[in-house]
Amino acid sequence: MSSHEPPAPRRRLSREDRLRQLLDVAWQLVRDEGTDALTLGRLAELAGVTKPVVYDHFVTRAGLLAALYADFDGRQNQVFAEAIEASHATLADRAWVIAASYVDCVLLQGREIPGVIAALSSSPELETLKRQYEAIFLDKCSAALSPFAPGGSVSRAGLRAMLGAAEALSQAAASGELSREEAQQELLGMILGMVGRQ
Repeated sequence: MSSHEPPAPRRRLSREDRLRQLLDVAWQLVRDEGTDALTLGRLAELAGVTKPVVYDHFVTRAGLLAALYADFDGRQNQVFAEAIEASHATLADRAWVIAASYVDCVLLQGREIPGVIAALSSSPELETLKRQYEAIFLDKCSAALSPFAPGGSVSRAGLRAMLGAAEALSQAAASGELSREEAQQELLGMILGMVGRQ
């Protein structure tokens, strides 16, 4: 008689849990092999599921990229909202929250987010999606900073410049070109200067 027990039946994940698993595996794939290796078939293979399961969640590679960016953006928004809530209502505190949380979110996600952001520019639909998420973030920054601007509001051009600086500095920190602190301090200075010019 064999003392081996039959294998436990595989537990079927809820749709939400399966999505989380696929996103986690996709982030790991991008981290290990780069954005170019990110295909639905490769994701299915690494996640240990059939291709129809992956296609059911994302439909296309563009859908997968959009889901990854939405996942990153959701975490970024949560960190930002919690930090704003905990900060003092001063320009220095609000500017620091924006600088620190932006850099920290990119560093938390690691080197893979620049590749996903670059891939989002590969099609007009994905670029539009990226712009929509950026607009929401810029509106939140405007609400946080406008009360401290001499004219009572910050310009969209200034906010766009801030976002460009945030992306560049965060990517430099993620690649090791700059330290986390250098990126945060430079972005802080840029934000303070931008608000002061309004």
